[in-house]
Amino acid sequence: MLYAVWMTLLKGTGIYILALFLVRRMGMKLIAQMNSLDFVMVVSMGSMIAYAIIDKHHAIASATTALILFASLTMLSGYISLKSPAFRKLIHSEPIVLMEKGEIVKDNMKKMRMSLTELKTKLRDNDVFHMADVEFAIMETDGNVSVLLKPDKKPITPGDLQMQTGSSSIEKDIILDGTVMDEQLTSAGLTREWLMAELQKQGIADPAEVFYAGVDEKQKLYVSKGSVRDQA
Repeated sequence: MLYAVWMTLLKGTGIYILALFLVRRMGMKLIAQMNSLDFVMVVSMGSMIAYAIIDKHHAIASATTALILFASLTMLSGYISLKSPAFRKLIHSEPIVLMEKGEIVKDNMKKMRMSLTELKTKLRDNDVFHMADVEFAIMETDGNVSVLLKPDKKPITPGDLQMQTGSSSIEKDIILDGTVMDEQLTSAGLTREWLMAELQKQGIADPAEVFYAGVDEKQKLYVSKGSVRDQA
């Protein structure tokens, strides 16, 4: 019993040091920045490390060989991806356009299985609280969203203009995928009559035509029908 415990401790320490060395050599990224190849490598290494530590037959040589093999293949794949655009495209995903020229690209949202709530969260991560301010929003290969604001919405330091700033509020969701959010509408101090009048100003007769609509503290309505453009 004591012998088995000591062997587990020794194997665990040895495998940990080896895995740490290999990961440092491979230059592994944070989980949020991993591509599919990195993820497969981490899961495989984790399984092999666990097996090597708890295996009663002490097959540490086989586990060590497998770890080194996987690490070598990962580094080789990384080198090939630097040299070959075709291989890089096969291994790495492509950036996906979520908003283009102020319009939500609905097909790409569905492709990424991203809801409007998730998109708004990603925009807030970029300090963007009003979708009407966005020119482009792109889902990068590491899962982050890059945002380009409209030219007239890019930040300017108030001190440069000698302006006094007031308080701001978060945009309220008024229409989600064709459904009017009555509670949000009421909390904004607005009515359905106001909403219909604003939609008609933009040539929209039925809220069901709208993919998303939000209103800011100045009662300015942003509307997107959802672009049909698809990212190949």
